[in-house]
Amino acid sequence: MKSNSIFWFVFVSILNTIVVHAHTYQACTFEGDVFNTTYHITFEDIQMDKRQNENWHDSIKKLFKDFDYSLSMFNPESIISAMNNNSQEAKANHYVKTVIEKSIDISKQTSGAFDITVAPLVNLWGFGFKNKENVTPEAVDSILQFVGCNKIRLDRKGRLHKKDPRIQLDASSIAKGYMCDIVGDWLKSKGVANYMVEIGGEIALHGNNPKGTAWKVGINVPEEDYLQRINGIGGILKLNDGGIATSGNYRNFYYHDGKRYAHTIDPTTGYPVQKDILSSTVIAPDCITADAYATAFMVMGYERAFDLLDKNPSILAYFIITDDNSENGYKIIFSEGLKKVLDK
Repeated sequence: MKSNSIFWFVFVSILNTIVVHAHTYQACTFEGDVFNTTYHITFEDIQMDKRQNENWHDSIKKLFKDFDYSLSMFNPESIISAMNNNSQEAKANHYVKTVIEKSIDISKQTSGAFDITVAPLVNLWGFGFKNKENVTPEAVDSILQFVGCNKIRLDRKGRLHKKDPRIQLDASSIAKGYMCDIVGDWLKSKGVANYMVEIGGEIALHGNNPKGTAWKVGINVPEEDYLQRINGIGGILKLNDGGIATSGNYRNFYYHDGKRYAHTIDPTTGYPVQKDILSSTVIAPDCITADAYATAFMVMGYERAFDLLDKNPSILAYFIITDDNSENGYKIIFSEGLKKVLDK
């Protein structure tokens, strides 16, 4: 699963378009660092008199702070940390409730490929799999006994009930996407109709870009220049609404006994993923959904992912998969519905 400490290997690029219809507008941009990554927010600058008594950037930073105190497992004072420590006083606020309920639902939809309770497995393997030489089948089997979204539930008062007190929650593979939605919804509440919110490569967008046409987002492919920077563009998405998230294994993997293991942990087996997907880019009605499914598809592999996509037309996916017969070692495949948002 993705975590706050894992570097993102698949990036997205915001591209301008040629004016063909609709109105252009003056854009306002906020950017900075948050959650061990960066953020970029571009939106239509509505009349100044509507926001002269409020610093919008400060208000958004306050949203970031409230979110961190809700869902960051790296913040010892957060609600999720209190739940992990089995505090009897811990109660889910709206943020925590939304993430846990969404996680349980997507875990069911993906047969456990997405799982918010994967934290003990991530800790076992260590950052960058630094502990991999010391991981034993016995240790994995032991931890799997208390991994699984079917082992947790929230009651009406927001208290988390665990079937095993050793269960630990890790929202990092869904949190950035949700935060994008939160900022986008906040902008909507202020009367903003056109915006793009990007946090750590995850995106929520609505309306048009400053030149009056749909937002365009580029998907990187694993091609390197002489500085070993990933800079190839494999496809360009053209959207007016929705969420986009990418999970990828371009560089963060290791070889053992001739097999390549990716940084993503499969919560159903307890071991690093050996599937064929190098990167999974997902488009969904909101970014919290896109974020979770991008991780789940990395675990599932593209064949199982396509089976699920056939049943969920609201979710679109663009995969870069390994292909030993191609010159670059990969090929691009995508769901049928994604054709309508690919820029020709």
